Amino acid sequence: MSDLLYSEEEEALRAAVRDLLTDHCDTTSVLARAESDAPHDPALWKTLADGMGLAGLLVPEDRGGQGATHREAAVVLEELGRAVAPVPYLTSAVVATEALLACADDGDLLDGLASGRVIGALAVGLHTAPGAAFASVRADGGALHGELTGIADAAVADVLLVPADDGGLYAVTADAVSVTPQTSLDLTRPLARLTFDAAQGRRVGDAEPAVRRALRAGAGLLASEQLGVAEWALTETVRYLKDRKQFNRPVGGFQALKHRLAQLWLEVVNLRAAARAAADALATGEDTDVSVTVAQAYAAPVAVRAAEEALQLHGGLGMTWEHPVHLRLKRAKADSIAYGTAGAHREALADLVDLRAP
Repeated sequence: MSDLLYSEEEEALRAAVRDLLTDHCDTTSVLARAESDAPHDPALWKTLADGMGLAGLLVPEDRGGQGATHREAAVVLEELGRAVAPVPYLTSAVVATEALLACADDGDLLDGLASGRVIGALAVGLHTAPGAAFASVRADGGALHGELTGIADAAVADVLLVPADDGGLYAVTADAVSVTPQTSLDLTRPLARLTFDAAQGRRVGDAEPAVRRALRAGAGLLASEQLGVAEWALTETVRYLKDRKQFNRPVGGFQALKHRLAQLWLEVVNLRAAARAAADALATGEDTDVSVTVAQAYAAPVAVRAAEEALQLHGGLGMTWEHPVHLRLKRAKADSIAYGTAGAHREALADLVDLRAP
């Protein structure tokens, strides 16, 4: 296995992304967007994708991208998770991009995704695990008919990659489809129902391998986003408990709270190891299925618990809408069912390592 520690280049990338998010993605603006009809931040996306070239990290240089690996994309997702940034990075730059990379060649569309000029979305429900069955639409001579639900970031997508019942994956422009918002717990990653009424699509490849590859990468790199959420929750809670005083002493000095934070720190460290292993496995192609499944089996409970602890340990302040902790809790809860639940991944892992329950 490769060295899972962050390289100098990865740390420099993290610093650059964190600086940008600190300046352009503060909690007040994220909250304001979440309460509006347009939760995504197009200006931030343009800076990340076009200005910094991050949308094309996973695309080889000879196909118009940066030629980096999943390790670099994972670092970006850690920072986006920390900030709960309302941008379609995971859905477009990772999942839709990976689906296209599995197709023979669609240079123009891949170029658009890599540059960030085009936002893509894979029309498979966000809840779908890498090995699970997925819904498709009916193809009739290039025209698509049917309905798909739970599609993340479809509202801002320019192009939808749609699996059809003839085994093909079709590229469909978003304006050819009826997009209806669905209620979503995480307001920063909205879901939508897509209705196809003789929508014209262009076949770009085979759906099965493309969807499998895309969902596996999505699940593996989602763990890094969950790591970012958990790290923010832990860091901010420790900071608050050092400042908050009760009985004329810092609340963080009480033994019971020290124990809770120490336990949480251990879990976050373990999550970092699992997330880094998954990103490295995706980059190298070694033990990919096992590493991704282990990361997802572990990540969701830790991220949710970290956010729940942050909410509780901030006391009454944490319960307010203005405090940023609820954004992280909602993201952690929504992520816990994205690309398969922890339970589904544990079941898949049992099959992968041949250790099924009796």
